[in-house]
Amino acid sequence: MAETKVKHPSVEERRAKGKGCREQTPVSSHTGWTPAADRPDPVALLEEQNLTREQDLVPVRHGRMLVSPFTFYRGAAKIMAADLKDTPRAGLVSQLCGDAHLSNFGVFASPERTLLFDLNDFDETLPGPFEYDVKRMAASFTIAARNNAFTAEETRDVTVAAVRAYREAMSEFAQMGTLDIWYARLSEEQLLETLSLAVSSQKGKALKKAAAGMEKSARQNVAKAHTRDSLQALSKLAERVDGKYRIVSQPPMVVPARELGKSYGMSGNEVQRAIRSQLRSYRATLPDDRRILLERFEVIDVARKVVGVGSVGTRAFIALLQGRDEQDPLFLQVKEATRSVLEDHLPKSRYKQPGERVVQGQRMMQAASDIFLGWTKGEQDNRYLYWRQLRDMKGSALVETMKPLGMTLYAHVCGWTLARAHARSGDPIAFAAYLGKSDKFDRSITDFSERYADQNEQDYQAFADAVRTGRLEATDAI
Repeated sequence: MAETKVKHPSVEERRAKGKGCREQTPVSSHTGWTPAADRPDPVALLEEQNLTREQDLVPVRHGRMLVSPFTFYRGAAKIMAADLKDTPRAGLVSQLCGDAHLSNFGVFASPERTLLFDLNDFDETLPGPFEYDVKRMAASFTIAARNNAFTAEETRDVTVAAVRAYREAMSEFAQMGTLDIWYARLSEEQLLETLSLAVSSQKGKALKKAAAGMEKSARQNVAKAHTRDSLQALSKLAERVDGKYRIVSQPPMVVPARELGKSYGMSGNEVQRAIRSQLRSYRATLPDDRRILLERFEVIDVARKVVGVGSVGTRAFIALLQGRDEQDPLFLQVKEATRSVLEDHLPKSRYKQPGERVVQGQRMMQAASDIFLGWTKGEQDNRYLYWRQLRDMKGSALVETMKPLGMTLYAHVCGWTLARAHARSGDPIAFAAYLGKSDKFDRSITDFSERYADQNEQDYQAFADAVRTGRLEATDAI
């Protein structure tokens, strides 16, 4: 087999590439976005997605999206992917999250048991134009700020903060060594230190009080994340029956395998056996040390569990495993992986198995990943899965309650984090040269975000009308 020659251009050549991209696609070209004349019906795109989803859960998904334009946006990655295909591209590629909205960032435990802040959803990950992630993130801040009733100026400031943080962080990464970029991460200590500095820098009693309240809330959320582990999940999701633990039935959110027979044309025991078979295949995708560790646990029970907003309706399960005894549980989450919505418009993934696409993309972008991250094929044709821990000190920001100061600080953190994720697989030197030192890129992407937020509100209204007229079915958000 012929070896692929890896090119190693000089720093000067990499910088020149970024500047050349800037001449070809000026940063100002992202301004003035308008929807394409042949833009597809957004409701039709959602209906297309629903065809392969669990039909009894599709109304649940619609109900969650119906809450507000913000929750609609969270479930509308496919719609935005169709819009992004017609937007300017500089020609600089990195591994994309594919759905980098602000609620897909959060904290979780590293293998060393350090709490990290990072991207945490990679269902749509794929290599592609870096602008796609930046626009998805920036627009999410505009939409979230509007949802929280910020003024137009506050909304603009929040969005600019996110993009500026991305640009300035990329400039920093362009000056760093290759391994330094790879090891860069945002730890719990660094996150809380950033908040403390923000509090001390505020002027005026009202702002200091608001900042102090924000810091207190953040510290409480971080402390809560430390308690979210498999033992805590056992107390919430399981019950003892005849001296043994089993997952509690809470339909439609949690439906144990023993009650799933009709949904899959299989008995409860057959569903259990299928998951155990999947477990053996999944273990083979883990490094040997992780595989041996996982083999010390046995499967006790399995259930379907509804997750997220955009993911609702895709197959998702939880598996309760037991180690040395009943007080040594491990909860794994098993999620269906489908084609990335970006694959409708970008080159297909090099990985034939969508579950592997998700896992490899996550490992590429995150500073550290779950030790039990792996993949397998489903029992049925064209069904693919990836596995990870259900709770491993995971926590997320309460976006809907954020005030302008808090969301601005959160925007800084998210912008830095996305830049670090892109710098791992892309070329930070070329990226930084393209982005430049002025705020032109920040203002251009903010203009796009405002226009896209307007379009999102129109799409939300069309979606709400489809529910009202009976074209789509929706249940109350649960």
